[in-house]
Amino acid sequence: MSIKSASNEWWRGAVIYQIYPRSFFDADGNGIGDLPGITAKLDEIASLGVDALWISPFFKSPMADFGYDVEDYQDVDPLFGSLDNFKLLLAEAHKRDLKILIDLVMSHTSEKHAWFQESKQSRDNPKADWYVWADANPTGNPPNNWLSMFGGSAWEWDTTRRQYFLHNFLKVQPDLNFHNPEVQDAVLDTAKFWLDLGVDGFRLDVVNYYFHDARLRDNPPVPKGVTMNTVPPSNPYGYQDHLYDKQQPENLVFLERFRALLDQYPGAMAVGELGIDKDVGLITEDYTVAGKRLQMVYSFQLMAEKISAKYVRDVVGAMDGDVTSGWVCWAVSNHDFPRVVSRWGYGDVADKAAPMLMAMLASLKGSPCFYQGEELGLTEADVPFEKLQDPYGKAFWPAFKGRDGCRTPYPWNETAPNGGFSLAEPWLPMSDDHLPRAFDVQAADEHSTLNRVRHFLSWRRTQDTLYTGSIRFIETPEPVLALLRETGDETLLCLFNLGRDTVTVHLPGITSAELLPDSGFTAEIAGGTATLPPLGAAFARVSR
Repeated sequence: MSIKSASNEWWRGAVIYQIYPRSFFDADGNGIGDLPGITAKLDEIASLGVDALWISPFFKSPMADFGYDVEDYQDVDPLFGSLDNFKLLLAEAHKRDLKILIDLVMSHTSEKHAWFQESKQSRDNPKADWYVWADANPTGNPPNNWLSMFGGSAWEWDTTRRQYFLHNFLKVQPDLNFHNPEVQDAVLDTAKFWLDLGVDGFRLDVVNYYFHDARLRDNPPVPKGVTMNTVPPSNPYGYQDHLYDKQQPENLVFLERFRALLDQYPGAMAVGELGIDKDVGLITEDYTVAGKRLQMVYSFQLMAEKISAKYVRDVVGAMDGDVTSGWVCWAVSNHDFPRVVSRWGYGDVADKAAPMLMAMLASLKGSPCFYQGEELGLTEADVPFEKLQDPYGKAFWPAFKGRDGCRTPYPWNETAPNGGFSLAEPWLPMSDDHLPRAFDVQAADEHSTLNRVRHFLSWRRTQDTLYTGSIRFIETPEPVLALLRETGDETLLCLFNLGRDTVTVHLPGITSAELLPDSGFTAEIAGGTATLPPLGAAFARVSR
């Protein structure tokens, strides 16, 4: 049991495990993972030492964006099972002291949603103003220059209303109009439905997209010197400074309404996905004012293409300085980004790199979020174009190959058909490179990536300082990241060698430190000097 599981602030420092249900485990044999599949693997998940599961969307959906286009917020898509299946999953997870967070997609719906079907019928029906509609400009073009993240204009023409509707993503994902109080009430009712069922909280998809500029002003170009990390360079969406199509001040007021609802359910929480490229710390602070808005914000800053000790120091240190009362959720991989061991150039040494990277993430101030397969050291899969499913990848191929490479099925059994994921052909191909790293192979090897991660996370649960302590970085030369986690009575030294060679480093300000070998990582520490093996780590208690 987690040292903080009984607290209403259980989420501080909690290890969150993201499940992409389509690709986790298929229990009914149709080639697509489902809710019963997650339930069947709860013992394996619990054995990792995680505290909570974030489950990507499983609502009824046409699946144009694989569940992020919601047709019915209060029902489960038959592909994933039924509402009863979810209730059983929730009950079984709670028996194992696992919290459940569901992915709530409130900024937009599917075009098939009953709300949109009514809204598009006329300009004066009861839901006419539930979506963002606008007249064409005098030449018939869209009302402004806003772009869709998935390519092209963010506006789509509707022939019945003879107006454009806004879609920040696919054209089949119309944006809700949060300026309408009825829309706010409706999405809050949706959240209440799931809270009443007993969920422990929400991951809020694109939380800064709820409101748009009511005046529909054009976005300006990106300022010089600003790098857009949230989209690939081939995507023109990155050319704009998105001042008006998202992140409006009204958003914060709505989040106070959302928090007031959460507070009616002791222990319920929300972590918001905040995809931004500038003023990250200051905006995170706004979104996480303690007791008033979100409990946590999910940061993308460690999803960078390259990594260095300095980069981590700069990003995490700046965030810690800006976020005074809120909390950050850190991740290095998810269902939208290439797998971290490939992205950071460790694919050929994943066995060594993956445990170190997971330990590094779990040692930062905040709550670590791991994506399914990181515990196995999975690399990015190569999905050929003819088997590609992701509409984002199809639109920008070949410069950007989309998100399918990190969404391929989870390998449970090396020798079983389709890696033990399904008896049927999977919706995405099982990667041959992943089979030797299957769960059953690694579970039987005490030195495997899986068992090293299990060992570390089990040890971490005994370290209160790694859950809630403050953070302070020690300046060290590359490739060593050195940091201190501190509480009133303890200082823990955490060291990570991001390089492939043994390295000896001097630690300014450290005169005596006792190595803690129970973490599963070994090194040599004498006085203020440490020697770390390639892609190694070390944890030590510093004498005060």
